[in-house]
Amino acid sequence: MNHSSIKITPLSKTDYELWLILWQNYLTFYETSLPSSTTETTWRNLLNESVSIYGFGAWREDVLVGITHVVLHPNTWNTNACCYLEDLYVADNVRGQGVGRALIEYVYSFAKDQDCNRVYWTTQESNAAARKLYDAIATQTDMVQYRKDL
Repeated sequence: MNHSSIKITPLSKTDYELWLILWQNYLTFYETSLPSSTTETTWRNLLNESVSIYGFGAWREDVLVGITHVVLHPNTWNTNACCYLEDLYVADNVRGQGVGRALIEYVYSFAKDQDCNRVYWTTQESNAAARKLYDAIATQTDMVQYRKDL
């Protein structure tokens, strides 16, 4: 698959069933599950223009083959918003064919259009395939994430 055969678009209401399949596969990849109420709220937020959460889909022909979700937020180190690329998932059968790169490049363009000062994301240290791509298109920082779930 070449990069030009991939079309990236904002997710729309009619994409729900296709998105849900990829979303569930994404959760499975990370060996987790969420209550259906969380999934439903996530979907509503992706479509709600009043919420700074956005969803984009990668299409090959009429098949949704990848998704990404981003969150725009203010920060204390700059006067422009940041773009957090929170979720990125590419269907198994098209991995390594440019879909992830196309989604991230679309997010870069979207964030620039939104006057963001940066795009950032995290991934599991063991996610070697994704990290190979990330190393090619972004800079790994020396920051270590700590978290306390509440």
